[in-house]
Amino acid sequence: MPHPSHPATLTLHAVRILGFADTGRVARRFSLDPVAVESTLEDFRASGWVSRSEFGGTGGWSLTEEGRHHNELLMAQELDAVGARPTVSAAHQAFLPLNTRFQGAVTKWQLRPTGGNVMSANDHTDFRWDDRVLQSLQSLGRRLVLLEADLTGQLPRFEGYSSRYDAAMSRALARRHEWIDGVGLDSCHVVWMELHEDLLGTLGLPRGEGN
Repeated sequence: MPHPSHPATLTLHAVRILGFADTGRVARRFSLDPVAVESTLEDFRASGWVSRSEFGGTGGWSLTEEGRHHNELLMAQELDAVGARPTVSAAHQAFLPLNTRFQGAVTKWQLRPTGGNVMSANDHTDFRWDDRVLQSLQSLGRRLVLLEADLTGQLPRFEGYSSRYDAAMSRALARRHEWIDGVGLDSCHVVWMELHEDLLGTLGLPRGEGN
């Protein structure tokens, strides 16, 4: 049976997933009330779990080390309460080979060896090359639908990754190249990295080391 997560838990986890984000973006991540999120974040700051900083005129929230540990504690408690640990662990294991394929596809989207230079930037003039990469990324999107369905059967907060990925793919297929790997927008790469961080944070795993 699906288990809705507590808004405070979602708020802290959103900061974990996003890395650095303003209040509005934190609230939008799980469709929470911005006013309530602002109040919750201030409470978290008083507890030492988040900090607020400014970079280049942009302010945002990030987790402290103590906040990271507390987030992982909340995630562990939620998994055990719902009995969802086996499902999330299985999803993570299924995600790993997909992640390898995704990274390879994005590299091919960014680089196209020419004239013996394997590091040549892809100028996107070779449509056959790009189309093969797009087909690979579309295939990964279909796998993402199945992965998300398994997760949301117990934890609804995982919902939305596949639809966001598909929306970015639709724009990329219209030759809007930035929607594959762009930053500052909900590109395929951004969505994929958020899901990866979501799985790691939920299971309390570090990034890297085969995770």
